[in-house]
Amino acid sequence: MQKAPDIRPIVRGKARSSVEFGAKVSISLVDGFSYVDQIIWDAYNESGDLRVQIKRYKRRFGYYPESVHADKIYRTTDNRRFCKKHGIRLSGPALGRAPKDMGLLKDQKKLQRRDECDLIAVEGKFGQGKRRFSLSRIMAKLANTSEVTIMMSFIVMNLEKILSGIVSFALFLCRLLLRAMPKPPVWTVDLAYVPTEKPANAA
Repeated sequence: MQKAPDIRPIVRGKARSSVEFGAKVSISLVDGFSYVDQIIWDAYNESGDLRVQIKRYKRRFGYYPESVHADKIYRTTDNRRFCKKHGIRLSGPALGRAPKDMGLLKDQKKLQRRDECDLIAVEGKFGQGKRRFSLSRIMAKLANTSEVTIMMSFIVMNLEKILSGIVSFALFLCRLLLRAMPKPPVWTVDLAYVPTEKPANAA
Protein backbone atom coordinates (compact mmCIF):
# COMPACT_ATOMS: atom_id res chain seq x y z
CA MET A 1 0.00 0.00 0.00
CA GLN A 2 1.39 3.37 -1.00
CA LYS A 3 1.84 5.94 1.73
CA ALA A 4 1.79 8.84 -0.75
CA PRO A 5 -0.42 7.89 -3.71
CA ASP A 6 -0.13 11.37 -5.25
CA ILE A 7 3.57 10.95 -6.01
CA ARG A 8 4.31 9.83 -9.56
CA PRO A 9 7.65 8.94 -11.15
CA ILE A 10 8.83 11.66 -13.51
CA VAL A 11 11.39 10.73 -16.16
CA ARG A 12 13.88 13.61 -16.31
CA GLY A 13 16.79 12.09 -18.24
CA LYS A 14 19.41 13.69 -16.00
CA ALA A 15 22.84 12.19 -15.52
CA ARG A 16 22.54 11.82 -11.75
CA SER A 17 18.92 10.64 -11.64
CA SER A 18 16.99 9.64 -14.72
CA VAL A 19 13.74 9.34 -12.73
CA GLU A 20 12.59 11.71 -9.99
CA PHE A 21 9.67 11.58 -7.59
CA GLY A 22 7.72 14.55 -6.33
CA ALA A 23 5.86 17.61 -7.51
CA LYS A 24 6.72 19.90 -10.38
CA VAL A 25 6.94 23.42 -9.03
CA SER A 26 6.75 26.43 -11.36
CA ILE A 27 8.09 29.64 -9.84
CA SER A 28 8.68 33.18 -11.02
CA LEU A 29 11.63 35.15 -9.71
CA VAL A 30 11.12 38.92 -9.54
CA ASP A 31 13.83 41.08 -7.96
CA GLY A 32 15.07 38.07 -6.01
CA PHE A 33 11.64 37.17 -4.58
CA SER A 34 10.03 33.83 -5.44
CA TYR A 35 6.40 33.47 -6.50
CA VAL A 36 5.04 29.92 -6.65
CA ASP A 37 2.70 29.79 -9.64
CA GLN A 38 1.87 26.09 -9.89
CA ILE A 39 2.45 22.82 -8.05
CA ILE A 40 1.51 19.77 -10.12
CA TRP A 41 2.11 16.12 -9.23
CA ASP A 42 1.62 14.57 -12.68
CA ALA A 43 4.23 14.38 -15.41
CA TYR A 44 3.45 16.96 -18.09
CA ASN A 45 5.12 19.37 -20.49
CA GLU A 46 5.67 22.56 -18.54
CA SER A 47 6.05 24.78 -21.63
CA GLY A 48 2.38 25.74 -21.25
CA ASP A 49 3.10 27.27 -17.82
CA LEU A 50 4.78 30.32 -19.31
CA ARG A 51 1.60 32.08 -20.40
CA VAL A 52 -0.04 31.31 -17.05
CA GLN A 53 2.93 32.79 -15.18
CA ILE A 54 3.00 35.91 -17.36
CA LYS A 55 -0.72 36.52 -16.79
CA ARG A 56 -0.27 36.10 -13.05
CA TYR A 57 2.59 38.57 -13.17
CA LYS A 58 0.24 41.10 -14.76
CA ARG A 59 -2.39 40.47 -12.06
CA ARG A 60 0.21 41.03 -9.33
CA PHE A 61 1.88 44.16 -10.68
CA GLY A 62 -0.66 45.56 -13.14
CA TYR A 63 1.52 45.34 -16.25
CA TYR A 64 3.40 42.80 -18.35
CA PRO A 65 7.13 42.26 -17.77
CA GLU A 66 9.64 43.82 -20.12
CA SER A 67 11.46 40.51 -20.60
CA VAL A 68 11.08 36.87 -19.58
CA HIS A 69 14.09 34.61 -19.00
CA ALA A 70 13.17 30.95 -19.45
CA ASP A 71 14.67 27.60 -20.40
CA LYS A 72 14.69 26.31 -23.94
CA ILE A 73 11.59 24.18 -23.33
CA TYR A 74 9.53 27.37 -22.89
CA ARG A 75 10.66 28.93 -26.19
CA THR A 76 7.92 27.36 -28.28
CA THR A 77 6.26 29.01 -31.25
CA ASP A 78 3.08 29.69 -29.30
CA ASN A 79 4.98 31.24 -26.40
CA ARG A 80 7.05 33.38 -28.76
CA ARG A 81 3.88 34.57 -30.47
CA PHE A 82 2.25 35.34 -27.11
CA CYS A 83 5.26 37.34 -25.92
CA LYS A 84 5.51 39.24 -29.18
CA LYS A 85 1.82 40.11 -29.00
CA HIS A 86 2.25 41.72 -25.57
CA GLY A 87 5.60 43.38 -26.27
CA ILE A 88 7.63 40.99 -24.10
CA ARG A 89 11.17 39.98 -24.98
CA LEU A 90 11.69 36.24 -24.53
CA SER A 91 15.25 35.23 -23.71
CA GLY A 92 17.27 33.04 -26.01
CA PRO A 93 18.73 33.36 -29.49
CA ALA A 94 16.57 35.08 -32.07
CA LEU A 95 15.05 33.01 -34.84
CA GLY A 96 16.37 33.27 -38.37
CA ARG A 97 19.80 34.05 -39.70
CA ALA A 98 22.39 35.88 -37.69
CA PRO A 99 22.78 39.55 -38.65
CA LYS A 100 25.67 40.46 -40.92
CA ASP A 101 26.40 43.58 -38.92
CA MET A 102 29.17 42.54 -36.54
CA GLY A 103 28.26 45.24 -34.03
CA LEU A 104 24.64 44.07 -33.89
CA LEU A 105 25.75 40.44 -33.63
CA LYS A 106 28.06 41.31 -30.74
CA ASP A 107 25.23 43.09 -28.93
CA GLN A 108 22.94 40.08 -29.37
CA LYS A 109 25.53 37.70 -27.94
CA LYS A 110 26.13 40.03 -25.02
CA LEU A 111 22.39 40.14 -24.33
CA GLN A 112 22.18 36.33 -24.51
CA ARG A 113 24.98 35.95 -21.96
CA ARG A 114 23.23 38.37 -19.63
CA ASP A 115 19.97 36.44 -20.04
CA GLU A 116 21.75 33.21 -19.18
CA CYS A 117 23.16 34.79 -16.01
CA ASP A 118 19.66 35.93 -15.01
CA LEU A 119 18.33 32.44 -15.66
CA ILE A 120 20.94 30.91 -13.34
CA ALA A 121 19.30 32.78 -10.45
CA VAL A 122 16.12 30.69 -10.84
CA GLU A 123 18.04 27.43 -10.73
CA GLY A 124 20.00 28.76 -7.80
CA LYS A 125 16.79 29.46 -5.91
CA PHE A 126 15.80 25.79 -6.14
CA GLY A 127 19.29 24.79 -5.04
CA GLN A 128 19.07 27.15 -2.08
CA GLY A 129 15.72 25.68 -1.10
CA LYS A 130 17.03 22.13 -1.30
CA ARG A 131 20.25 22.82 0.62
CA ARG A 132 19.00 25.09 3.38
CA PHE A 133 15.20 24.98 3.55
CA SER A 134 14.40 21.24 3.33
CA LEU A 135 12.88 21.48 -0.14
CA SER A 136 14.53 18.17 -1.03
CA ARG A 137 13.08 16.41 2.03
CA ILE A 138 9.32 16.89 1.95
CA MET A 139 8.14 14.40 4.59
CA ALA A 140 4.39 15.08 4.41
CA LYS A 141 2.26 12.19 3.15
CA LEU A 142 -0.73 14.02 1.69
CA ALA A 143 -0.71 16.19 -1.41
CA ASN A 144 -2.18 19.26 0.27
CA THR A 145 0.17 19.12 3.27
CA SER A 146 3.13 18.62 0.92
CA GLU A 147 2.08 21.68 -1.06
CA VAL A 148 1.84 23.70 2.16
CA THR A 149 5.36 22.56 3.10
CA ILE A 150 6.69 23.58 -0.31
CA MET A 151 5.00 26.98 -0.06
CA MET A 152 6.41 27.51 3.42
CA SER A 153 9.93 26.86 2.16
CA PHE A 154 9.61 29.63 -0.42
CA ILE A 155 7.95 31.98 2.10
CA VAL A 156 10.88 31.52 4.49
CA MET A 157 13.34 32.18 1.64
CA ASN A 158 11.54 35.42 0.85
CA LEU A 159 11.54 36.41 4.52
CA GLU A 160 15.27 35.77 4.71
CA LYS A 161 15.81 38.05 1.71
CA ILE A 162 13.74 40.80 3.39
CA LEU A 163 15.71 40.39 6.61
CA SER A 164 19.05 40.50 4.80
CA GLY A 165 17.91 43.67 3.04
CA ILE A 166 16.96 45.29 6.34
CA VAL A 167 20.32 44.38 7.89
CA SER A 168 22.21 45.68 4.86
CA PHE A 169 20.27 48.95 4.96
CA ALA A 170 20.90 49.33 8.70
CA LEU A 171 24.65 48.81 8.19
CA PHE A 172 24.60 51.34 5.36
CA LEU A 173 22.94 53.93 7.62
CA CYS A 174 25.47 53.23 10.37
CA ARG A 175 28.33 53.88 7.98
CA LEU A 176 26.74 57.14 6.84
CA LEU A 177 26.24 58.28 10.43
CA LEU A 178 29.80 57.45 11.36
CA ARG A 179 31.09 59.46 8.41
CA ALA A 180 28.85 62.42 9.27
CA MET A 181 29.85 62.55 12.94
CA PRO A 182 32.54 65.14 13.76
CA LYS A 183 35.88 63.68 14.59
CA PRO A 184 36.91 64.04 18.26
CA PRO A 185 39.76 66.46 18.96
CA VAL A 186 43.20 64.95 19.17
CA TRP A 187 44.82 65.38 22.58
CA THR A 188 48.57 65.21 22.31
CA VAL A 189 50.71 64.83 25.42
CA ASP A 190 54.42 65.34 25.20
CA LEU A 191 56.56 64.35 28.18
CA ALA A 192 60.08 65.66 28.51
CA TYR A 193 62.74 65.23 31.22
CA VAL A 194 64.30 68.52 32.32
CA PRO A 195 67.48 68.04 34.40
CA THR A 196 67.97 70.34 37.38
CA GLU A 197 71.11 71.30 39.24
CA LYS A 198 71.76 69.81 42.65
CA PRO A 199 71.16 72.28 45.49
CA ALA A 200 74.38 73.58 47.14
CA ASN A 201 73.29 72.79 50.73
CA ALA A 202 72.34 69.26 49.86
CA ALA A 203 74.24 66.67 51.85
